[in-house]
Amino acid sequence: MSKKPILGITMGDPSGCGPEITIKALGQKKIYEVCKPLVVGDARVLEKAAREAIKRQDLVIHPVSSVGECLFTYGTIDVFDLHNVELDKLKIGKVDAMSGDAAFTSVKKVIELALAGDIDATITNPLNKEALNLAGHHYSGHTEIYADLTKTKDYSMMLADDALRVVHVSTHVSLREACDRVKKDRVLKVIELAHTTCKSLGIENPRIAVAGLNPHAGENGMFGREEIDEIIPAIEAAKTKGINADGPIPPDTVFAKAHGGLYDIVVAMYHDQGHIPLKVLGFQYDKTAEKWQAVNGVNITLGLPIIRSSVDHGTAFGHAWQGSANESSLVNAIEYGITLAVNKK
Repeated sequence: MSKKPILGITMGDPSGCGPEITIKALGQKKIYEVCKPLVVGDARVLEKAAREAIKRQDLVIHPVSSVGECLFTYGTIDVFDLHNVELDKLKIGKVDAMSGDAAFTSVKKVIELALAGDIDATITNPLNKEALNLAGHHYSGHTEIYADLTKTKDYSMMLADDALRVVHVSTHVSLREACDRVKKDRVLKVIELAHTTCKSLGIENPRIAVAGLNPHAGENGMFGREEIDEIIPAIEAAKTKGINADGPIPPDTVFAKAHGGLYDIVVAMYHDQGHIPLKVLGFQYDKTAEKWQAVNGVNITLGLPIIRSSVDHGTAFGHAWQGSANESSLVNAIEYGITLAVNKK
């Protein structure tokens, strides 16, 4: 790689696993061989996580106030220091307004850096929605924060684990509202976002599977008319634009087909329809060891003017700051961010 992309990585909710998995991920030399990582958050929190949770006395935490001050050298973790946590008031493993505000201000700053062109991509660690709202930031998640602060109207969430990719027509709404949101224009927009994103990942002719909403994809109207009235017209409109879209395919088989290599991406109609198959594949819990052996998967927001890739899990309050949090999803997110940044250039 002739020029390594600069990645802004948010600290996440400091009461959760974000600081811990950040130190674990950036404690790997391979990361610095392919990118220039910059953590955005509180340098003292990262220092505490490195020394107390991870026991990495060898890593140097380097506070900076601009990208130009960064060293981008393995063994030294650059932190855009926002001084947004009162360390003596930090509540580990608990929902807390201070931590919610710290998570939000880290996201806000990383978006500002990306919009200004100071960094090439943004990577987000988990935040807690309840803490976020307790702090007065009334969003239902990262996706909505990014859409608001970048003034983006048409956007969607994509989850990915290895070659299985899923993009959503709706996400953080009730199931009743999700059904009401299955409209031709929205389905078509998400198909287009899926096509564009796959192209940016280097897939020359993306094969897009569009899931049905109802059992058996409606069975020709027997179990609902959304497929006939909204989804099929969207697929036909996409085809007229040269997009290789197929469907509607029954939801109980479409993900197995995509996982088997028949499709490059699946358009899911609502949050859990897309999230469940990805997390069954990427999350592996060991009952004997009573811990997650793998927490793989990446969350990417499509349609933004900047790149946003994220872990696909929560704050893990029950295991935070114990040294046991798994950093694999963050590493996956970093790798996806690199690919998108390089292809964008």
